[in-house]
Amino acid sequence: MENTLQIKDNKIFAPLLDKWLVLKPEEKVRQQYIQRLIENYGFSPDQMAQEVKVSNSQRGQGRAMADIVIWKSKEDKNEGNHAAIVVECKAEHLTIREEDYFQGYNYASWAGADFFVTTNLKETRIFRVIKVKIPKRLDEVVDIPTASIINNAKKVDALLKQTKAFTRDEFSKLLFKCHNIIRNNDKLSPEAAFDEISKILFIKIRYERENSNAQVFSLEEFKKGKAYDDKYRASTDLPFYQKLFENTKKEFKDDDLFDPNESIRIRENSFEAIVKELETYNLSTTSDDVKGIAFEQFLGRTFRGELGQFFTPRTIVDFMVDVLDPQEGEIVCDPCCGSGGFLIKAFEYVRAKIEEDIHQEKEKIKEKYYTAEYEKLSEKKKEEVDEVVNDLFAKLNQELDINNPKSRLRVLSYECIFGTDANPRMSRTAKMNMIMHGDGHGGVHHNDGLLNVNGIFDNRFDVILTNPPFGARVEKSLKITEADKYKDADRIVKYKKRYGKEYENALKQISDNIGKPLLSLYKTGSMSTLTEVLFIERCLNLLKPGGRIGIVLPEGVLNNSNLQKIRDFVESKAKIVLITSIPQDVFIASGATVKPSLLFFKKFTEEEAKTYKKVALKAKKDIEAKYQPQIAPIKSKLALRGKEALPADEKKELRTELKVLQQTVETEIKAQIKEQFNYEIPIAEVEKAGISTTGAKIDNELEPLAKEFTAYRVSNELWENIINKVEYQIVDDSTIYRIPLSENNKAQEPEIFYN
Repeated sequence: MENTLQIKDNKIFAPLLDKWLVLKPEEKVRQQYIQRLIENYGFSPDQMAQEVKVSNSQRGQGRAMADIVIWKSKEDKNEGNHAAIVVECKAEHLTIREEDYFQGYNYASWAGADFFVTTNLKETRIFRVIKVKIPKRLDEVVDIPTASIINNAKKVDALLKQTKAFTRDEFSKLLFKCHNIIRNNDKLSPEAAFDEISKILFIKIRYERENSNAQVFSLEEFKKGKAYDDKYRASTDLPFYQKLFENTKKEFKDDDLFDPNESIRIRENSFEAIVKELETYNLSTTSDDVKGIAFEQFLGRTFRGELGQFFTPRTIVDFMVDVLDPQEGEIVCDPCCGSGGFLIKAFEYVRAKIEEDIHQEKEKIKEKYYTAEYEKLSEKKKEEVDEVVNDLFAKLNQELDINNPKSRLRVLSYECIFGTDANPRMSRTAKMNMIMHGDGHGGVHHNDGLLNVNGIFDNRFDVILTNPPFGARVEKSLKITEADKYKDADRIVKYKKRYGKEYENALKQISDNIGKPLLSLYKTGSMSTLTEVLFIERCLNLLKPGGRIGIVLPEGVLNNSNLQKIRDFVESKAKIVLITSIPQDVFIASGATVKPSLLFFKKFTEEEAKTYKKVALKAKKDIEAKYQPQIAPIKSKLALRGKEALPADEKKELRTELKVLQQTVETEIKAQIKEQFNYEIPIAEVEKAGISTTGAKIDNELEPLAKEFTAYRVSNELWENIINKVEYQIVDDSTIYRIPLSENNKAQEPEIFYN
């Protein structure tokens, strides 16, 4: 039998059925996994079957079908004996949900199997089946047996005992081990060693993505390729491992991950040692959650010292995202994104909402088709209904396919996540981190966060989450130069087409200010040169009216008398919706020494801005009129010139008196504004925020606080949370339309969103 995957005319060949089927994402995954079972595990098609009916199907769920069932032998299959392995397949872009594990586990229990596998090819997890009632927790094992040992009870039993959650910690430790190989062999700094690990990880990702039979980028595979290359390589050619990196750079060219002139800076024996360590895992089949969080843990350990400021602890990130509750369709930015923690969490947070929406839509489809009438149908008629349901599911699944240009997940990834970092290593790391987590990296740039680039300019964002650098100052002598201009002509054309006139105006921030101090771009630049102050104004500028921001700031911004003007400036532009004081311990693990606070603002809506301006003007008029009788005579006396001029000591006394009066006026104006533009500011202090000074996990008081604040925010309508609702309409059992709903729930034009 020809084992290679056969696809033509939108059909895929199913060897276990010996027929061609419609090419759907789930079917492709199933046939790829069958191919893996044959080629990698040595199973024969005559001891396997696909779409095996399960007898204990539940009402309202359709006919329960196991995707792939494997028996110990052809005879066991033919005689209807217990199966050995049951496999559940999901489309490659689908996140495998908890109920998918238990549903498939139920099938495996029914079949009497020892092993249950669930896979979407990106993520493959294997569990041992406990032959009693379904457990609350599944025991994960290392692998399924190969055909050569499946009849060896002793070896199968040994495999069943190798329980292992493929934990992030293991992967993180492995990355750190690779890091030490480079530090010891090549004597590179921790940061430079990290860069080399990153290059190898992306060589591995590229290699494993392109090998459909799930071949891991192993040392053996590398040596095979090297031997072939050495045989035909000209003396002037690059070494094989450098060629692999050149091809990887081309693959990720549009992502700006690597400088065009970058090469691998470690020796070949170090490269081989790392490939050997990493061959334990296939990065194309490892879940985004495992890869992403392991990568973050590795980053945290690598950069804990000198670059610790680039890492906001996960508990803080989670809390801030929960508080601001970003919605599908909202545009999110972090102008100081560091390793990308806020952007990743926001991406995952919204992605989970979209996945839940699609899940609920599938439940509605089940309710529509799997009725009491369905139970009375013949097997043939049931098959026809199942075919309709599976087809509709496959179409809905395309909403979660990042490669489908019309999908909701694609819009989230490519149009809603933006960030910059001034440190080139960090901006590259943020992109890598986001790729490891499942995407959304295209809007991240290496750029000064105070300057415009790509889609990052004023009045663009619904949500901003950021942890700006503390304590540094922008020098008054720092000028905007030609070097600050964005010079990629092709991308400028693309951005103009994408953002229109707003982008052309955004470019003027630099082109119209060449030679001027950077501080002159900001009103607060005349009040303070602290970076955190400038970033407060930058964030307020970036937000749309009514947009919201969560920002980590040193506590001094709230209580330092020198920064009163900054607080007044903020309160003239935005409402403070929450202040949360957190223990200094939280950031000590990341190398910070300043006690931080988490501040949440909502930029004034246009209506609120008008109201504030009206209140402020009235207060100014009222209070100035009140003190005019006292101030006017003093000013008149000070204005006297010549013989009428007052003696110097009298003038000094009057100026002091005038200054006191002016300060009184200013104080009373503020008091009247606060009285007439009054709102409550919740303030919370937590003693434990989920992380100790050493980085160890402890109690997290932020979690209940987030829930409490959400209830308060909703009941007080602190902001208008526009949820972009989507409905789906099924026509003739085959066509499914997406119908976006406008703010007043009015249906817009129906859309076809699948290929």
